[in-house]
Amino acid sequence: MDLILSSMSQGLLWAIMAIGVYLTYRILDIADLTAEGAYPLGAAVCATTLVNDVNPILATLAGFVAGMGAGLISGLLHTKLKIPALLTGIVTLTGLYSINLKIMGKANVALLRKVTLVTMLTKQGLSKTMAVLIIGLIFVVIVIGLLTLLLKTQVGLALRSTGDNIPMSEANGVNVDRMKIYGYMLSNGLIALSGALLTQNNGYADINSGTGTIVIGLASVIIAEVIIRNLSIGWRLASIVLGAILYRLIILAILEIPGMDADLVRLFSAILLALVLFVPELQKKFKVRPLNVTSK
Repeated sequence: MDLILSSMSQGLLWAIMAIGVYLTYRILDIADLTAEGAYPLGAAVCATTLVNDVNPILATLAGFVAGMGAGLISGLLHTKLKIPALLTGIVTLTGLYSINLKIMGKANVALLRKVTLVTMLTKQGLSKTMAVLIIGLIFVVIVIGLLTLLLKTQVGLALRSTGDNIPMSEANGVNVDRMKIYGYMLSNGLIALSGALLTQNNGYADINSGTGTIVIGLASVIIAEVIIRNLSIGWRLASIVLGAILYRLIILAILEIPGMDADLVRLFSAILLALVLFVPELQKKFKVRPLNVTSK
């Protein structure tokens, strides 16, 4: 039971990253690999500031802002230099590796005996799992609430229309380059925020922690879409949280198989993503209808 609760609490923190991936992958229709560099960037900035005794809330927000900066760079490379989206992400994440190393000063930074959001709650008598669960719920609710409001404003509608139909958006006076930059910044800010929260959960930041981030994000998004279709934007974001939790539980179930090698977790993550991507084709072939919920 403890392992399940732990996976659920970590799933909530990963869900924030998955929502960030959703913004570029589904809203903007862009395959953005910047996530692999933005996640450890958020972790690096948060860990470094915490080591210097900065307030945990400010350290977490600093990670979010740093991620937005990474998104800004990717957005400018893609829109102003006309570099294809896939290559843009590769260029940015490659550069971020050196930046993250400079920020931390070494390959990993431990948070031993440092005040974090997690330790602030554990000092109140809560277990670590319950503390992470509460932190995850608070941040998930805030992120989904603010994003739902934003995406229903004129800027949010312009952002969504840019991903749906660029020529039509331009014809209606939308500055699509600006919208793409906003999308990149918001997406990578959330991914870095997830990195900042998870580094406080793990108790350390590692330069290679971003490897496989995009796989986790995409798997969470697609699991949510496979299970339930036709949701309004707010409920779709909430469903991604469910997808992230289910992903963590599936990985936990795989690792609990007797004799399973924990070193193969990323391999199983890739296989799981491939299978999830294939599910829609199976549904079409066997005419299986997913849960169809129409919400306004």
